[in-house]
Amino acid sequence: MAGRVDSARRPLMFRATYGAPKRGASGLANAPVPQKIVQRRMTFNDLGLSPNLLSAIADAGYDTPTPIQAGAIPIALTGKDVLGIAQTGTGKTASFTLPMIERLSRGRARARMPRSLILAPTRELAAQVAENFETYTKNHKLSMALLIGGVSFEPQKKILDQGADVLIATPGRLLDHFERGGLLLTGVEILVIDEADRMLDMGFIPDIERILKLLPPRRQTLFFSATMPPEIQRLVDTFLRDPERVEVARPAQTADTITQYILKTTDGQPKTKRAALRAAINRDSVKNGIIFCNRKRDVDIVARSLQRHGLSAAPIHGDLDQAQRMKTLAEFKSGELRLLVASDVAARGLDIPAVSHVFNVDIPRNADDYVHRIGRTGRAGMTGEAVTLVTPEDKKALAAVVKLIGREPDSLELDSVRPVETAEETPGEDKKPRARRGGRKRTSTKTAPMSEDTATASADAPVEPVSEVSEDTPKPRRRRSKKDSGDAAPAPRGFGDHVPEFLLRSAL
Repeated sequence: MAGRVDSARRPLMFRATYGAPKRGASGLANAPVPQKIVQRRMTFNDLGLSPNLLSAIADAGYDTPTPIQAGAIPIALTGKDVLGIAQTGTGKTASFTLPMIERLSRGRARARMPRSLILAPTRELAAQVAENFETYTKNHKLSMALLIGGVSFEPQKKILDQGADVLIATPGRLLDHFERGGLLLTGVEILVIDEADRMLDMGFIPDIERILKLLPPRRQTLFFSATMPPEIQRLVDTFLRDPERVEVARPAQTADTITQYILKTTDGQPKTKRAALRAAINRDSVKNGIIFCNRKRDVDIVARSLQRHGLSAAPIHGDLDQAQRMKTLAEFKSGELRLLVASDVAARGLDIPAVSHVFNVDIPRNADDYVHRIGRTGRAGMTGEAVTLVTPEDKKALAAVVKLIGREPDSLELDSVRPVETAEETPGEDKKPRARRGGRKRTSTKTAPMSEDTATASADAPVEPVSEVSEDTPKPRRRRSKKDSGDAAPAPRGFGDHVPEFLLRSAL
């Protein structure tokens, strides 16, 4: 008996009747025989997709849809608007790429007039959507254009001039092409907005509103977001037409396949945290890992520190050249690179299945991001481990994470992580140099200030014995004596004890 999806909010259920209803003297059925409800695993064959598309899905190694896919795909195939609410990593990409391919399989694109548009907040997420599209269209003759920043305009323009069935873009680069006259959006039949709440976080909502006003009103819109803040709800109310809401319950706790630890450090000094991170990485069980920092600046510093200690690591964040970011991702996926040091935005939505460990150098500012971060490991039925560095100043942030996941992770005890009484400050890293008051630039026999690379390397180098008075300790000021200047000169008023030398000379 063929199954069907009764509702986007209910799982597929098959009904089987055992026996025939008994009939009384009137010939009518008496009380109906109770029906036994038999549940079976849903497959992609139950969603109404064509054989060509099912073949491509099978070749990719998938047979069972995720809840968001099971709910959204049948509705999207009917042409209705969809509001999908689900966390990253739940299979949202296939929820819109599969019905889009099915609907676009008939027809052909015209020059500079794409038939569908997918908007993503980051270059990496847009590139990942493009990879999915190429995987699932192996049996279709559909063209695709990827418009992202950090790469040349000309190859993108050439594809647009030839005609693209699917346009995958970040908002900024899309508007750049539009303003140069290389793109018309009046032929868009299907619009997808992915990671809408992240668009809000990154300040893209004005661009999104502008793009939506350029599209034809008679279109299908597939709108996906992990959360629904008021600004996102306003967009939905304004630009979607009676959408079907498909919501996958937000995970109250992290996956059982992930073992979680906290690694307590004696202080919050960056040098102390980097030493603890290396100790956690240098365990036998760590095959590879993604390391998260809250700030892009720290991503670079941590990556350089790991490289200096002989570890295969590279940074990825929004300020890096796009070609470098794509190269780094490719090397990490292939296993050539062991450690990926990332910011939250750069790692948003990345699908890298075989990650053994996640390390949080900083507890994320938002507790929800903790679930997102550690969800990069323990995927596809594999086991994973997450280690979060915790300082004495992190009590409030840790309490928010514990409240969200329902328990405090176990403590990870490492012999190599010893209490550190003092941590040397790294020039150019932890404190800004104090500005010197007026006067001439004085020459000194000290070495020139170190660059950030040199400073970071110096901070993480093996500690050498130092004297009780270090270079960072202020030296006593040498006072001018009568022997030096003859009669003592009166010090000009208004400068306290620190009087510029040129004024002392003029006073003499």
